[in-house]
Amino acid sequence: MPNNSEANIATADALTLLLHNQHALAAALEEVTKWISVNGVESVAANAVGAMDTLDKNARAITNAIMRLRQL
Repeated sequence: MPNNSEANIATADALTLLLHNQHALAAALEEVTKWISVNGVESVAANAVGAMDTLDKNARAITNAIMRLRQL
């Protein structure tokens, strides 16, 4: 892909929206995980925590990609 400033901005904007969605999903999953944990299903809660860790890791990578695109 050529270094096209408008394309980079559009891509960064789309990634930003996806990142916001990812944060919302993580927040919802965290609430469900708390409820599951309180109701005694620790193994399911532990799996949900693992999923949230993946969301956090991927959110950092998406953020880095957005920052690189916005610098071009």
